[in-house]
Amino acid sequence: MVEEHRDAAGRAPRRLPVPRWLLWVLGICAGLALVLYIVSVFIDEPLRRLTEKKVNRDLKGAYTVHLKKMHLALIGLSVTLKDLTVVQQAHPDPPVARIPYLKASIHWREILSGQLVGELDIDDAKLHVNLSQLKSEAQNKTPVKQRGWQQAVEDIYPLKINLLSLKNASVTYIDQDPNRPLTLSHLTISADNIRNIHLPDKVFPSPFRLETDVFGTGHGVVEGKANFLAEPTPAVKAHLDFRKVPLDYVKPVLARENVAIDGGMMRATGDIEYTAKTQIANLKEVAVSGLKADYFHTDRTAALEKERAEKVKKTAKEVSNKPQVLISVDRFSLTGSNLGMVNDTGGKRYRVFFSNLDFELTNFSNQFSRGPAKATLRGKFMGSGDTSATGDFRAEKKAPDFDLYLKINNTQLTSMNDLLRAYGNFDVAAGTFSLVTELHARHNQLTGYIKPFFKDMKVYDKRKDKEKSLFHKLYEMLIGGVAKLLENRPRQQVATKAELSGPLSSPQTSTLQIIVQLVKNAFFKAILPTFERQVTTGKP
Repeated sequence: MVEEHRDAAGRAPRRLPVPRWLLWVLGICAGLALVLYIVSVFIDEPLRRLTEKKVNRDLKGAYTVHLKKMHLALIGLSVTLKDLTVVQQAHPDPPVARIPYLKASIHWREILSGQLVGELDIDDAKLHVNLSQLKSEAQNKTPVKQRGWQQAVEDIYPLKINLLSLKNASVTYIDQDPNRPLTLSHLTISADNIRNIHLPDKVFPSPFRLETDVFGTGHGVVEGKANFLAEPTPAVKAHLDFRKVPLDYVKPVLARENVAIDGGMMRATGDIEYTAKTQIANLKEVAVSGLKADYFHTDRTAALEKERAEKVKKTAKEVSNKPQVLISVDRFSLTGSNLGMVNDTGGKRYRVFFSNLDFELTNFSNQFSRGPAKATLRGKFMGSGDTSATGDFRAEKKAPDFDLYLKINNTQLTSMNDLLRAYGNFDVAAGTFSLVTELHARHNQLTGYIKPFFKDMKVYDKRKDKEKSLFHKLYEMLIGGVAKLLENRPRQQVATKAELSGPLSSPQTSTLQIIVQLVKNAFFKAILPTFERQVTTGKP
């Protein structure tokens, strides 16, 4: 029990009366707060209708906004929106965005800096885009800055936003398969000093952070600084870190590029910097494991492939050794994977592939001054041939510049029957195939060789070939006989060597295109038909 302090006479201290003016001030404040609350309640619906009308007017007709509830808090000067929906007029179902909760208010901290700016809090927003909506957006030729989005935000809250907080959002993209959506979930974004109130002299004055789950099992973080007010485009400098990203989800997107994939997991870390004067993308590590991928070449896609290749060559030429553009990969690795190419042209269908593939590329860059990129490869050609390769590749100045060494040992020839039928019109019952090649490109000149080996090749088999015509059986018997005559005893193998030298016919062709075309011309078009020429003319 608390005892009162008494004076010497034992009397309790006298309480001072509350000043009447203070009671009046408190009463007026309480009454004013009540009036403001009542006014805000009655003004909400008219304000909602007015805001919805102004926003839709400023969005230039491509999108429509529906706003279910809006509350203006006169005490604190904040605006709260509930159940905000954005639909694309060309494809209104599903809505492009659903925002259950959005609150805009004064960024009170910056009042001390003499700045009247706002802050924006968004919870549980859902962005949903499908292929049709994406195509419609791509066809819109109006620049983004002229589409009215900034004005629409100011219609909701007139102050410039300086602090953004987005919590538990999701972004979903559906390409062609609705059962395989590409989803970023549990997405959070925070950005401060958007109006460059502090550190305005810095190149990147505004800190930001983005964190999200990627396609279910993956996780990604992008953290750095930006200048959101930079002209002509915002500037950004950030570190990226993505883990356990499943690649199988991008299957529908890659299908349009003639690539079919299955499985695969990726992790990637790196740094990016983008300004009006400098573009830097440095991937410190990209690691892909367990991927199966095939590139499909068909009569139907041939024209598109040519057009796509021209665009790639043009882009590569534009960024090669460009001083203000740096694209580099410190280390790229591919482990436990299966990569192949499926040809289905002119009635010739076959698949060439490497299984159990481990590939590593280091020091890749678009700048010649950074030295050569180094590549190593190990795997099984056609599932059986032990393969190893090494290469040095330098950023192109005027023409491709590389050194490549490739060795394939003891590939089972039966696994190559589709290929042999396509280019040699025969198949085999037994035998092995090996290959050694060395290629060098420097100063628009090419040197090297490609040397294949065929060992213990058995072309004709009565049991296997009983359904074939008599003439085809005779042709395969002759092929087998020629191979027998050419055997390099005592090793019992057929060896042919094609020398490669001379100027590169098209200096603008990419390094990969040159390598693929050389092997195709030297092996598929020169070596395999040798058997046929030897049979029909009797000459090697």
